[in-house]
Amino acid sequence: MRIVHLLRYYAPAWGYGGVVRAAYGLTTALAAQGHEVIVVTTDAGDGGEHLSRREEMIDGVRVLRCPNLSPALLKFNLSSPRGLRGVLRRALAGADVLHAHELRTVENLLGLPLAGGVGVPTVLSPHGTLAYEAGRGGLKQGWDALLGARLARRIDRVAALTADEAQDVRALWARLGVPLGPEQVSIVPNGIDPAEFAVDGPRGLFRERFGIPAGRPLLLFLGRLHVRKGAQHAIAALAHLPEAWLAVVGPDEGQAAILRAQADRTGVAGRVVFTGLLTGPDKLAALRDADVLVLPAVGEGLPMVALEAMASGLPVALSSGCHLPEAIEAGAGVALATLDGPPIADALRPLLADPDRRWAMGEQGRRLVWARFTWAKVAEEMIRVYTGQHTGA
Repeated sequence: MRIVHLLRYYAPAWGYGGVVRAAYGLTTALAAQGHEVIVVTTDAGDGGEHLSRREEMIDGVRVLRCPNLSPALLKFNLSSPRGLRGVLRRALAGADVLHAHELRTVENLLGLPLAGGVGVPTVLSPHGTLAYEAGRGGLKQGWDALLGARLARRIDRVAALTADEAQDVRALWARLGVPLGPEQVSIVPNGIDPAEFAVDGPRGLFRERFGIPAGRPLLLFLGRLHVRKGAQHAIAALAHLPEAWLAVVGPDEGQAAILRAQADRTGVAGRVVFTGLLTGPDKLAALRDADVLVLPAVGEGLPMVALEAMASGLPVALSSGCHLPEAIEAGAGVALATLDGPPIADALRPLLADPDRRWAMGEQGRRLVWARFTWAKVAEEMIRVYTGQHTGA
């Protein structure tokens, strides 16, 4: 198949979070299976920089970048891609499908009508961004009032990450007054390359680098420092776990100073380390040295960091907002029933005290990821969505 993907940002702009990593994982897996894959995106890079190459091959994927007229708009989840219509029109020549990422984007406004005009069907991956509770609710409501129905009518199928997101899709389409048949919504999860996280390496490097004592329990928060990701709840729990340390790993999205002040105010600043964004071997070192991944988030799609932690043999503590009940059902982690500090601490305390239980949970997590959440399996499911063979959710 000739598959065109359309999104605001793409590798190596890892600082934009899970959407970039999910799109990279899916597109490279599709290319590895022999499909022709083209990504049409912008030149947005990490830290507001411009990526200079307008066309390049990345791991078998042809990437076409359009320059942003105003990079500053990316802070507000808006882009200004110059020349995108022309680039996309050429990419769509002979294409079998256009795969759009997220819903409320300038790229979709410009690109979806082009696909419809040349008879190329469109598939949407919302990536957990549909619900107003997932952040920027007021802006989303305004967007939907002005442009939502116009975009929704251009989408032939939706690939939701979870059953909860499938419900969000149906609710939004109904609110917009756009018909949506049951066969138009499928569930296809995120994936990872578990082999990337299965490689054993030396332990203690992360702790040594950031001054974390070897004998202390280490909680790991891995994600963007945004209020809905929930690092503040992990810090609140730490006040009730006097022996534990917490590593907060991820790029700042306006919360770092607030989180540091919270740690000072609650008397745990000496046991919290802020590392910023870690990738590659540095991230693997953090996963090897931690005892539990803690993700008390709301409004997630399906967090890839939880899959990465399980592939590393790390037990997970997840809120219901992570939409990954399979991890709890498989015995790979514990559920966080509320987002209050003391109950989170209560859920973590017996786990931190029992290394054998943590090891068993880690093994269950590895098995779950290999069985269901590899990019190769996800790519095969997505091909069935593209060809109309995937059953509706």
